[in-house]
Amino acid sequence: MASRRNIPSRPTVLLLVRHGKTPTTGKVLPGRTPGLHLSGEGQDQAEAVAGRIAAMEAAGHTRPVAVYSSPLERTTETARPIARKLGVRVRTERGLVECDFGEWTGARLKTLAAKPEWAQVQRCPSNFRFPGGESFLEMQARMSSAITRLVRLHRGETVVAVSHADPIKAALASAAGTPLDLFQRLMVSPCSVSALAYSDAGPFVLTVNSTASLTELAMA
Repeated sequence: MASRRNIPSRPTVLLLVRHGKTPTTGKVLPGRTPGLHLSGEGQDQAEAVAGRIAAMEAAGHTRPVAVYSSPLERTTETARPIARKLGVRVRTERGLVECDFGEWTGARLKTLAAKPEWAQVQRCPSNFRFPGGESFLEMQARMSSAITRLVRLHRGETVVAVSHADPIKAALASAAGTPLDLFQRLMVSPCSVSALAYSDAGPFVLTVNSTASLTELAMA
């Protein structure tokens, strides 16, 4: 466990939020398909996560100063209630966008699971590139670059970044020093919050896949 004296008192805290449910969640691999909006349940989830994040300030946490979002509709619709609660605007960060699934975009998950390549996606993703699309390594590098930019812009502050399941899992694996081939073991549910802290001592994973109160989030 890291000693408190080795951790700056004001690290940069990044709250990674997965977008809320859509009509295709758990059924289709939507990728970057435009025009996919939150379902009614997803809208409720977005309002709920906005409330959980806003409540952190009352518990003594630093109020998030900015809300960034992937450019896709389902992420911006999740980000808006959060930004409204915090009194800021949503800023677009293209590096937070979903993985480019290429020819697999829009396919049903049941169909993809029957493909021989599916085992590699689950067990050895570091060596897989989606046909006509992005590799997992490229996705992780893109997401890491986006996070680096945000940390540099908001040193010592707290920011919210609304993204997608696989990019968030890749970011968590990178911060934890976990090989990308194991990142599928991480769970990131719709409108969950995963928190990372960046200090001079390096990144720290504060929480993963939180769907409950964030008021007890702390460096320890």
